[in-house]
Amino acid sequence: MSFTPTVTGTGPRAAVQRFGAFLAGMIMPNLGAFIAWGLITALTIPNGWVNLIARAWFGLGADQSTAFSTTVSTVVGPIIVFLLPILIGYTGGRQVHGQRGAVVGAIATMGVVVAPLALSLAPIAFSAEQTAVKAPAALSELSPSFLGALIMGPLAALVLKLWDRLVDGRLASGFEMLVDNFSAGIIGGAMAVFGIYVLGPVVNVIASVLGYIVDVLTTNGLLPLISIIVEPAKVLFLNNAIGNGVLVPLATQQAAGAAGSSILFMIESNPGPGLGILTAMLLFGPRAVRPTVPSAMVVHFLGGIHEIYFPYVLMKPILVVATIIGGGFGVATFALLGGGLFAPASPGSIIAYVLVSPPDKLLVNLVGVLVAAVVAFVVGSLLLGFGRSEKVAMDLDEANARNAQNKGRKTAVAGA
Repeated sequence: MSFTPTVTGTGPRAAVQRFGAFLAGMIMPNLGAFIAWGLITALTIPNGWVNLIARAWFGLGADQSTAFSTTVSTVVGPIIVFLLPILIGYTGGRQVHGQRGAVVGAIATMGVVVAPLALSLAPIAFSAEQTAVKAPAALSELSPSFLGALIMGPLAALVLKLWDRLVDGRLASGFEMLVDNFSAGIIGGAMAVFGIYVLGPVVNVIASVLGYIVDVLTTNGLLPLISIIVEPAKVLFLNNAIGNGVLVPLATQQAAGAAGSSILFMIESNPGPGLGILTAMLLFGPRAVRPTVPSAMVVHFLGGIHEIYFPYVLMKPILVVATIIGGGFGVATFALLGGGLFAPASPGSIIAYVLVSPPDKLLVNLVGVLVAAVVAFVVGSLLLGFGRSEKVAMDLDEANARNAQNKGRKTAVAGA
């Protein structure tokens, strides 16, 4: 089953879309595992739902946890450190070379996962203000290596694919299975060693740089500026490259740390800006399209299918300014009030937001969504002239066609 469409066309945008689709193809099939990890975490951590209910109903002490949460929480670490990266490596290998590539990709990914422990690699500190972090001394101290999995899975499968092409048609009859099995084992093992000694240190440096950039943006209050890139990219259907390819892996590593949640999960998935645009269109958009808006609002806000509002933005492209400002205000609210999610809100529905919000951050997260929606609505209404102008760049049918072109295939939801 394909989770991402085949992108057609040429040029830089099509190339970025293809790269984004490839990255998303490794993450999206496994989002259920990400969400399962987030839900288990949300239920069983010391301040999770199970312990909060136990304290409220059964008088459990603030420093106590239920036996259930203590027992079940033991699965949280292995899932985030081992299962999720291996699933990503497995899926990436499958994309490149089918089932054989998947198996080799999973084997090789283990090398990158354990590299910090095997080589005593610690995250690099780029400034005196950064707290020194010790290298892991045990399996329980390992951090998830999603970036390594995204690279190693496809790379190992590509090596196996090249080998299979080399020996195709040159094997004596009856030896095919023997060669196939041993070649997969040898290449998988060799790539695991490569992951420990070569790719592991490289990924450690890259991950440290990316983490430092996120810290700088967060510390200096610059994180809302990411909306300048993310919101237009969504309309051009480059959101998979940014959201699932970059933000979800970074956010998951952040949520697995001391913070326990991450604001990065909310930058691309926030349904607030889209709701604001649709509300502005409902009240002040062209009268011919207003009847189509209420159903689009339900699909977008409750169903989490953001692509439903893209054609309305394409009808009047200046509305992308409203999504940028609304998204920026939403991120600023999350950052100011300390919002964050345990796991990806996928799809970007308000229901998903509630399910993967920490108990103590639920209200903050809802406020951030509301702020983004209100700001996008106000700015969108201004740009629509409060209904005084019916002039648009294209009608809804043309906008749907343009949206399908941006996406690389026909948009079934928007068409319906």
